Amino acid sequence: MMMKLSLRKRLTVLTCSILVPLCILVLSLTFMLLSYGQKYDSVVNNISVVNRYNTTFKDCVDYTAYRMVIGGKTADELVAAKDPRDQYEGQRIQNPRELIGNARKDFQYLLTVTKDQKNARRIRWILKCLNTLDDSINKMEKQVKLSGYYADNMNILINGIYIITEDVQENIQEYVYYETLGFEEIRQDLSSSISHSVQISTAALIGILGVSILISRKIANSVTNPIRELCAATELVAHGDFTSPTEIDSGNELQVLTNSFNHMKGAIAVLVEDIKKEQKKLRVTELRLLQAQINPHFLYNTLDTIMWLAEGGDTKQVVQMVSALSDFFRTVLSEGKEMITIQEEEAHIRSYLIIQQFRYQDIMEYEIDIESSLYTNLILKLTLQPLVENALYHGIKNKRGGGKIWVKGYKVENIIIFKVSDNGIGMDEEELKALEDHVKERKGKKGGSFGLRNVNERIQITYGEEYGLSFESKKACGTTVTVTLPALG
Repeated sequence: MMMKLSLRKRLTVLTCSILVPLCILVLSLTFMLLSYGQKYDSVVNNISVVNRYNTTFKDCVDYTAYRMVIGGKTADELVAAKDPRDQYEGQRIQNPRELIGNARKDFQYLLTVTKDQKNARRIRWILKCLNTLDDSINKMEKQVKLSGYYADNMNILINGIYIITEDVQENIQEYVYYETLGFEEIRQDLSSSISHSVQISTAALIGILGVSILISRKIANSVTNPIRELCAATELVAHGDFTSPTEIDSGNELQVLTNSFNHMKGAIAVLVEDIKKEQKKLRVTELRLLQAQINPHFLYNTLDTIMWLAEGGDTKQVVQMVSALSDFFRTVLSEGKEMITIQEEEAHIRSYLIIQQFRYQDIMEYEIDIESSLYTNLILKLTLQPLVENALYHGIKNKRGGGKIWVKGYKVENIIIFKVSDNGIGMDEEELKALEDHVKERKGKKGGSFGLRNVNERIQITYGEEYGLSFESKKACGTTVTVTLPALG
């Protein structure tokens, strides 16, 4: 199942496998600490509330009641008098009813928050004592206003108020004592919980670490293994093996990459085959061009001319013809090179024209004008000679009277342009259209314009479709063939 997930989802699973347990562990520890903290705060708060009445309550109530009895005054009158002598061991006279009311509110609150049942019973008993104490104070205060009740009030004070406040104080002290014992229970529980938490946390961390290692290794293998297979496949492709299938079932981005790689490999295989076919076709074309250049009729006619000149005793022209023929075939063969310099190509067409001028000296003239700055640039071998030959045989030879061939070469920015022109018979629009269609056709069918089609095809295979031959012609005026090539140093 993991293998079918995307890389993003796999990493998300790995992250969650680590973070989720850690978050649960941290939250549980935090909850435990908060729980014990709340218990601790509750005990401290309860003790703080009770301690306000631990000693001061009894002393204030007892002393105020005593002064009421011996002085024959009510609590309000004693408080209003503000006599500095009305103070006992730091306790001033206070209205006992107010003290009892405040105590009743605090102990009613404690009754709601006290968890220990025994302490809760003590609080309930204190509340009853407070009610009884309140009744005793009220009774004593009524009798203080009347004469003859001193003995009764003293009896209420000794056998009622003193005993009740003593009972309240004892229960308060017991409440504080047992609440304090809660600290020890909380400490023991906290210590035990911390011990268990440490054990659980250690086990959880070990488990999380183990699971994360297993998941991370599985995720890493699910990524690295397909990459290794792809690397092995690319090695095969680098050595020319485009047939071996690459099958990686990962179900994620690597699967898409594998499919793209297989598609690319198939496309490269097709391209390689196309290149092989093009190269084979180019070799065949070059061979046919080479065969065309070593035309037996051209060779026989040239040799006949040399023999004729030799018989006539024209040694100088014989040497010139033999030299031109030697230069011509030297360039044709050129040690198997496909590319030669423009200077070598110029020498080749010049040799060809020298040879042909001996045969057609009455009807043919020529002029070669190629910028010398282009001489070091490279050009495909046998690019211009077929154009010159075509101008001679299909332009000037069929024209009445003499004709001329011009060969020009120049550079425009990064483009080299050659123009082979003649003032021969030319072509009308229909003939020109037929020639252009035939030259652009790449089926290699035979015909008088095979040389032109061959040159155009070789140029476009080598440099691109944007280069090649173009034609201009006018009937009875002549034809111009333009060659465009990239400037290659």
